Amino acid sequence: MTQQFRTAAVIGAGTIGLSWTALFAGHGLTVRVSDPRPDLADAVLKALEEFTPHLAARGLDVTGLADRVILAGDVAEAVRDADVVQENGPENVEFKKDLFQTLIEEAPKHALLLSSSSAIPSTAFTGDLADASRVLIGHPFNPPHLIPLVEVVPGERTSEESVRKAVDFYTFLDRTPVVERKEIPGFVGNRLQNALSREAIYLVEQGVVTPEDLDKVITNSLGIRWATVGPFLGSHLGGGPGGYRHMAEHIGKSMKKMWAGLGNPSQSPEEQERLIEAVETAYGSSTYSELAETRDRKQLAVLNAVEEN
Repeated sequence: MTQQFRTAAVIGAGTIGLSWTALFAGHGLTVRVSDPRPDLADAVLKALEEFTPHLAARGLDVTGLADRVILAGDVAEAVRDADVVQENGPENVEFKKDLFQTLIEEAPKHALLLSSSSAIPSTAFTGDLADASRVLIGHPFNPPHLIPLVEVVPGERTSEESVRKAVDFYTFLDRTPVVERKEIPGFVGNRLQNALSREAIYLVEQGVVTPEDLDKVITNSLGIRWATVGPFLGSHLGGGPGGYRHMAEHIGKSMKKMWAGLGNPSQSPEEQERLIEAVETAYGSSTYSELAETRDRKQLAVLNAVEEN
């Protein structure tokens, strides 16, 4: 194991924080977890038990996994000897301002300070910090112990050294870090996800398709294609021997016309309730745990298949 990272602090033990905890421990790090939730010990133990088979399926040594996780009494205790801190608090600028002030004061001077923020760029909450050079976004996709992507987004005051260090850290964890060159709310992954979700909601609102059938459309077409090649390479291949140029020159005009006709769902309270009820009708017969287990089992199969090929 690289000597650069020995101890990690996880601040916030919700869905994302617990997943990070398992991943960090699975890669041999000592992990200190801090969260004011009263059931922290039970939540961590349950998560480790649930995620251990996933980590083992990815080839990690899970022997003594729980022994590498330490529950901290507060944030200061969690970060006191950390080489890297992964924050997973609420999507709230003021909360993050206060928390990162504490992190700067309490964490070692060499510690990398990462935020799992889903939409808020780090510049929005680091303006008052005396030193923001070690602060940047490390945004995962849920669950981060399975989904490889981590969006590494530096703020206006983040140092190049910290960006390189973040890439090294996530690469050490067998993640796929992508450095984004410009801050934008929502970053890249969530913006793409939201664009597709907006059209999906519109199509359901218009009665074109049910939520369940829309999911079938994605999982039996775009989901398969994009899991292996992504939208740009997919289009490049879709253009045949002429590649993306052929696609853009011959189909681009009709695609541009379609953009103008993309939907703008109303999401009025009535429409939102109808959509909620439709989704619950489609998937409400299974528990959250059952649905998540099926999702994770299929995602593991996809990851293994992609790596084998």
